[in-house]
Amino acid sequence: MRHIVLDTETTGLEAELGHRVIEIGCVEILNRHVTDRRLHYYLQPDREIDEGAAAVHGITNAFLADKPRFEDIVDDFLEFVREGELVIHNASFDIGFINAELARIDGLDIHLEDLCPVVDTLMMARKMHPGQRNSLDALCKRYGVSNEHRELHGALLDAQLLSEVYLAMTGGQSSLLPESDPSNIGQEILNTKRVLRQIDSDRIPLPIIRADDAELASHESLLETISQASEEGCLWRQ
Repeated sequence: MRHIVLDTETTGLEAELGHRVIEIGCVEILNRHVTDRRLHYYLQPDREIDEGAAAVHGITNAFLADKPRFEDIVDDFLEFVREGELVIHNASFDIGFINAELARIDGLDIHLEDLCPVVDTLMMARKMHPGQRNSLDALCKRYGVSNEHRELHGALLDAQLLSEVYLAMTGGQSSLLPESDPSNIGQEILNTKRVLRQIDSDRIPLPIIRADDAELASHESLLETISQASEEGCLWRQ
């Protein structure tokens, strides 16, 4: 299976007001392994960059003056993403901007979401972690992906970070119960930092270890503690 992790930087927040894509970065994931294939362009937008946007990504109009326009790289872009599933954080934003760029090209009647299936990691994160911060920075921290080198937003850098986050979100396993005092288990669960790591597909077969009588008794004791602490009782037993 082929996934393309995609991110953009733009001149502003609203494609409907004529803001443009000024950077596009794509990273390929093939059969759940990040490959060396990348697509990365800075683009001349033919308009000024909003101060607020420049503060986020640090890209200036002077830097973009000699860069290609979107129509110059559209064939390379479409060829790179074709036959892949797009992975995007807050997909509606990036898809909206890219579709606006595609609409400016005469004779090209394409919507990106019709060409490629789209996975929105922001929507995934909101379902997996309701009520929590789910920005890319927050997800990097939650899933143990280092972003210490990220001072400003950048399309290729963010796509690389998101590729690691996406693999962790879809292939790792988090520790649900910390080793702590069972009488305070509810609060400890809320305070526990989830630690995920990718499981190697080439690993040796794992042994199956059955719970012994003492472990089963400890499990029942924990369920009873949860039942007494919650007005709704223990969902596990329901």
